[in-house]
Amino acid sequence: MSKIGRKPIQLDGVKVDIKGQDIHYNGSKASGVYHLSSELQAHVKDGALYIAPANDEKNMSQKKLRGIYSVWGLQRALLANQLTGASKEFEKVLEINGLGYKAAVAGNKVVLTLGYSHKIEENIPAGITVEADKSGQKIKVKSSQKTLLGQFCSNIRGLREPEPYKGKGIKLQTEVIFRKAAGKGKK
Repeated sequence: MSKIGRKPIQLDGVKVDIKGQDIHYNGSKASGVYHLSSELQAHVKDGALYIAPANDEKNMSQKKLRGIYSVWGLQRALLANQLTGASKEFEKVLEINGLGYKAAVAGNKVVLTLGYSHKIEENIPAGITVEADKSGQKIKVKSSQKTLLGQFCSNIRGLREPEPYKGKGIKLQTEVIFRKAAGKGKK
């Protein structure tokens, strides 16, 4: 049985309406529709949303059960992220390390100075808000969609990944960069 799929999803101020396989949700930050896989069904009980297999598990083959269990946990996790984002925004902080490296927000673009001969402009997708501090060393990114937030942060980080010797580059605030000692080769 799926350990993740069995867990209830708490509805913290999010209104949910189930119409067949479509789950319509409306929260303070976002609203939308999530389409549930045909092998699963959803129901609300005691202020929580539960996901369960649509068919009786006793009459299925072992191979079919394994497929449903893997989809069950994935669908529950994706739906939980959507509902959490509808009530409060997800947030990630990027740190920029390096002499002269900085970022600034100009309109709907992030302008990055990362030691190249030119400045890099990255468009901010709809649904994401970006703030840069005064020094330009920290970028705070917020969104109600966790996948969109992660992809945007990954794109920004990929412009200048942190190197292990001096730690120069862009990294997530929660990320740990393992540093190497320089100049300890053969003598």
